[in-house]
Formats: sequence, structure tokens, C-alpha cells
Amino acid sequence: MSIADNKKAFHDYFIEEQYEAGIVLQGWEVKAIRAGRAQLKEAYVIVKNGEIFLFGAHIGALPTASTHIHPDSVRTRKLLLNAAEISKLIGKVERSGYTMVPLNLHFTKGRIKCQIGLAKGKKQHDKRDTEKEKDWQREQQKIMKQNRR
Repeated sequence: MSIADNKKAFHDYFIEEQYEAGIVLQGWEVKAIRAGRAQLKEAYVIVKNGEIFLFGAHIGALPTASTHIHPDSVRTRKLLLNAAEISKLIGKVERSGYTMVPLNLHFTKGRIKCQIGLAKGKKQHDKRDTEKEKDWQREQQKIMKQNRR
């Protein structure tokens, strides 16, 4: 079940591979995500000291958050992957010019996971071509629907 999607990622990047990563969260963040207060619009994934982090994801605190906790809504959160996956991702990012972007947050067996994609940036003409292709697919669906009647 999807919680938050990053629609901009598919518009701005060619997604080559996708990985599912766990996230290190605090208790108030889990409650806020379950209430639907998460955004991935400005978020991206960075590599620091051989570890992978989610940077810039906004999780708004609930108004009922505890008084002794001072929530930071855009703090850097660690992503959990296998060592082999981490080394593969780091190699691709450093050598091949790929970037990592968060695609969505979702539940898997009651746990909150982050789908990250290994991506290459699109040029402006690529974005226009993708838009034309989507429009053409939509037009085809309309024509097929009309012909069935």
C-alpha cells in the first residue's frame, strides 16, 4: 500500500533499477506517516561514509506530538539495505554517473519501506518525448474505447 509517491522522479529521470530499503524512523515519524503527512517532492538519496541516507523528505509532525520531543520534519534519515546492494549502488553512482532518487514510501508487512531508483537524468527533449508518448497512449485508449461501443 503506497503512502507517498514522487511523481516528479519519473518525469525528471530514466529509472534503470529499483530497490526497496528500510528506513530508520523515530516513533512520532511513524505516526505522522500513518496519518499521511509525508512528502517526497524535494527528497533525494545521498551516500555518506559508505552508508545511504534519505535527504530532504518532509514528514510533518502531528499536533499531538509529545512536549519533550522537538520534531525536525526534514532531518536526514538512514536507509537500510544489504551490504552487497549498498556497494553496487555506490559503485554505479560514483563511476557511471547515476543518481539515486526516492520513488515512494509504502507499507510492506506492517513496516514502512522506501522504494529508491537508480536513475539517469533526462534532458528537456527527452521530457517532451515522454509527454508526447503519454498523450499518444491516452489518445489510443480513447479511440479503442469508442470503437468498442
